[in-house]
Amino acid sequence: MDFKYIEQLLERYWQCETSLEEEAQLRTFFTEEDVPEHLSRYKDLFVYQQLQQEEHLGADFDARVLAEIEAPVVKARRMTLTARFMPLFKAAAAVAVVLSLGNVMQHSFFADVREVAAADTIGKQISAPSVALSGDRAATHEKQILDSLHRVSKEKENRQ
Repeated sequence: MDFKYIEQLLERYWQCETSLEEEAQLRTFFTEEDVPEHLSRYKDLFVYQQLQQEEHLGADFDARVLAEIEAPVVKARRMTLTARFMPLFKAAAAVAVVLSLGNVMQHSFFADVREVAAADTIGKQISAPSVALSGDRAATHEKQILDSLHRVSKEKENRQ
């Protein structure tokens, strides 16, 4: 065989342009004993391909693979309505805790202030003395609010 032709086939083989017949020619060339020295480095590749084509899976291959693989265990369980709503319950409890802590912190920060915000008839907020701290226990709640509003209005008149 012409070595120049084999070199051209190898060049086309590396560029993936050879046909199956040309690749078979390369395999047969490299399985021979008298391979030139400059082409002997490719001999192992083509001999290896030939050996791998001859090797096949055994008849018991499927059985061995299936023996290695465990059957999947399906753990299906019924979920109750309570279990389905449990994340919602947890979220509601977290919101309740945050709001309670906020309320406690607000009262602890303003515990030393003796004035509270009272709403007048228009809806504005004004600062008035606390009705809860007054000593008059017989007065009703409405009377206490009205008294605090009168005090605020008197203070406004005095300022003007």
